[in-house]
Amino acid sequence: MKLKHLLTLSIATLLIVGCSQKESVNQPPVSPVAQSVPTSTESVGALQPSAVKSGTFVSGEHSTSGTARIVIKNGKPSLELDQSFKTSDKGPDLVVILHRSDNVLDSTKPPAYPIKQADYVILAPLKKFSGAQSYPIPNNINLADYKSAGIWCRQFNATFGVAAFK
Repeated sequence: MKLKHLLTLSIATLLIVGCSQKESVNQPPVSPVAQSVPTSTESVGALQPSAVKSGTFVSGEHSTSGTARIVIKNGKPSLELDQSFKTSDKGPDLVVILHRSDNVLDSTKPPAYPIKQADYVILAPLKKFSGAQSYPIPNNINLADYKSAGIWCRQFNATFGVAAFK
């Protein structure tokens, strides 16, 4: 009986020690200096995301509203949809895209507003139908080539809404 308890205690100790060693390897050490508050306004500005382009959504196939903006944070671009963003939940396969045209809806035909494959790049599936959300933009994307963001139903090639960047 004592041997069984000793064996159980030994195994538990090995597991705890083994797990704690893995944690320390995976997590970088945090020093108080690394978390210090910047002293100049220039340093504070570097920590804030900077907006590169922004635009307001216009409805296409379905009602879509809110603002989309491309921001650079820590040197990495992303597309942010603001808190007022809202689109229809009627699409089975909605994705967030960047489009080469600044006038997507006028360059296509209603009611679906289909788009051509060479004119866009898919960033990711739409996370939610309303509210603030962010989508990373791959580094190989030349932001100068894309003039709008859109919510697009891939399955039916239907543009729900677009935001032309200014």
